[in-house]
Amino acid sequence: MAMQKTVPAGRGMEGIAWAALAVSIFSGWFVVTRFAVVRNLEVWDITALRFGVGAVLLLPALFPRGRPLPGWAWKEGLVFAMLWGLPFVLLVAAGLQLTSAAQAASIAPTAMPLFAGVLGAIFLGERHGRRRWAGYAAIVAGQAALLLIGTAVHGLPDPGGILALLGAAALWAVYTLRFRGSLLTPIQSAALICFWSAVLFLPVYLAAGLSNLGAASAGELLVQGLYQGVLMSAVAVITFNRAVGLLGPAAATGIIALVPVAASSIAIPVLGELPAPAEALAILAIVAGVLLVARPVRRPAGS
Repeated sequence: MAMQKTVPAGRGMEGIAWAALAVSIFSGWFVVTRFAVVRNLEVWDITALRFGVGAVLLLPALFPRGRPLPGWAWKEGLVFAMLWGLPFVLLVAAGLQLTSAAQAASIAPTAMPLFAGVLGAIFLGERHGRRRWAGYAAIVAGQAALLLIGTAVHGLPDPGGILALLGAAALWAVYTLRFRGSLLTPIQSAALICFWSAVLFLPVYLAAGLSNLGAASAGELLVQGLYQGVLMSAVAVITFNRAVGLLGPAAATGIIALVPVAASSIAIPVLGELPAPAEALAILAIVAGVLLVARPVRRPAGS
């Protein structure tokens, strides 16, 4: 049996720092996106801004030293775009329209480490140990409690919104596991996700007349363009990819699942969405599970 070793402390701290930066951006994204979709912009506008701006910003990464990436990279990038690109954004945006920023931020980021852990154990043979499995159990229990509490306080949650967010979490988890074994760099992955998503979506968006950008103010468009196209499409994807490379999928996704605390806090002053005390306790229970999950994976010696 192969000897096991943990991630070196220096790499672990660096990975946590990258993950923390990604958490801060993801947290604001749920609030900023819901702010847009319940006011002047549509899901299609958010998607167009995210991938249109991101594709232009990251285009140089697709042509290092003036030459395009090799063919295998473009194919891998298309797979990534189907996992953490266009379908993911549309599912999350749909979930945000049917739920709240706090609910969306509690479901998608916290379900993602659970999917990543289960799929990693089944298909990659990852060994998580009792502590991490206990963390996954706490996440499931916390999510179930959150839905039950939310039903009692706010009424029955929209099942379509819940399913959309769970679907997005599953896609995100598969991307995380696949990226770990990819030869693409974090910035190349981000650039290819934006490129393929823009190629697939923007022609339909323009030809079908889906744009509602004219209904938004210049300030709103500026904020959405910067957050969706720069922070989410470029900075967040790159920082998250770095965290996955340094910590491993289970630990990186575990840290990302701290998003609900930050998103719920931001949603209070921005959207006026104040969680009930019981909901706040359920979110904290989920976070407790996340903390059990968020430790670097043990790798075979010499890997």
